[in-house]
Amino acid sequence: MLIGREYEQSELLRLTEMEEPQFCVLYGRRRVGKTFLVRETFANRFAFQHTGLANAKKSEQLREFKESLRAAGMRITVTPKTWYEAFGKLQEHLANQPSGKKVVFIDELSWMDTPKSNFVSALEHFWNGWATARPEKDIVLIVCGSATSWMIKKIIRNRGGLHNRLTMKISLSPFTLRECKEYAQHLRLELADKDLLEAYMIMGGIPYYWSFLRRGESLAQNIDRIFFSPDAPLADEYSALYASLFKSPSSHIAVITALSKKKAGMLRKEILAETKLDDNGLFDNTLEELEQCHFIRRYYAFGKKERDSVYQLMDNFTLFYFRFMLENTRHDEHYWSHTLGTPIHAVWAGLAFERVCLWHLPQIRQALGISGVITSAYTWHTDGTADYPGTQIDLLIERNDNIINLCEMKFADAEYSITQQEDEKLRNRSVVFKTITRTRKAIHVTMVTTYGVKHNAYWNNIQSEVTMKDLFGS
Repeated sequence: MLIGREYEQSELLRLTEMEEPQFCVLYGRRRVGKTFLVRETFANRFAFQHTGLANAKKSEQLREFKESLRAAGMRITVTPKTWYEAFGKLQEHLANQPSGKKVVFIDELSWMDTPKSNFVSALEHFWNGWATARPEKDIVLIVCGSATSWMIKKIIRNRGGLHNRLTMKISLSPFTLRECKEYAQHLRLELADKDLLEAYMIMGGIPYYWSFLRRGESLAQNIDRIFFSPDAPLADEYSALYASLFKSPSSHIAVITALSKKKAGMLRKEILAETKLDDNGLFDNTLEELEQCHFIRRYYAFGKKERDSVYQLMDNFTLFYFRFMLENTRHDEHYWSHTLGTPIHAVWAGLAFERVCLWHLPQIRQALGISGVITSAYTWHTDGTADYPGTQIDLLIERNDNIINLCEMKFADAEYSITQQEDEKLRNRSVVFKTITRTRKAIHVTMVTTYGVKHNAYWNNIQSEVTMKDLFGS
């Protein structure tokens, strides 16, 4: 059963309705569901499909390509020696197919591009020299892969024969909370919304991770089994994740490690100082690739220029890895359960909940009734002075209707109760922000919480509320 992905599925189906040949690139991080989406959309009805081999030599890749041709119905006994010959055999196979659109699906494309194999050049020749030249105009080529950086460099931004040849590109994002809830219902899991939210805070919207959740177990039991048990299926996921996306992941891991230590993120120069990486184009590529894979985000502080952009760790699973998996030095198979209710868990929960909120800005805007209003999201920080205390605001939503939502994000087990001290802090924060930025817009203090805010004596300063229910969306 395909959960969500309505837009992506409609786009893929549209490929078969176009008169001209179609070349589509589908990319996204490991385990996000790219292959499943394509196979479900076309019900596995392909004129040809193939999956590249991980860490295999050119000869092994070509041998497997031959086997895919045989599986598709071609009589072939000799393994091609080059990719030009291999694609020539594919052309022969497709030319002998019945009339109508012919969908060709090649998965894990980057793995096929082994050193000195001329794979990309052969692919270019197949597309430009044959697929687009056919008078039938019947070829629909869909390629995808987890190595996002390779897909973008070698295919999407190709400056050779594939330049401007793509007819569609789809970046597949992780599930939203609503889609994860639908998936949990499909798995027939009996978990409360707060459990689903906390599962998202741990695993993000990666369907593959969610597939390990079992019926009849509490969330704590599931997390212990999935990540900390002796045979935990995702115990080694962190190293596999970055190795699958980047051919030389050491610089990427160095950046991620540095950002894991800073809640609000770091400036480019701060990352360089922390990682000791060289300040060059390779470093900029590392940042760009991490951003493209949704591991980090680059954002601008309110009132700052682009050169002052901040990079922040956004991947829920990576954050969980650093806060818990890496800290489990005694190999406690119930480590997660043993941290529940501790300060370690509380600090992580607050940070992880903020990340979930940032992943769901469209849902927050919808809850505030401003989906149709032009908005920009920022953070803001000022150091303390003799006149003002240091202030950090993790989410500001500047609106085109003369309002700024100053968002306070709080994860709680019940209605959140604002104390007198916190009320004063919220008031002071608004005053400091307005005074230093000199904004003329109205400031609406907005609470984003799990179960809402208790309407006590210190609630009146709150202009609007967003709850966990809103984050799940409609």
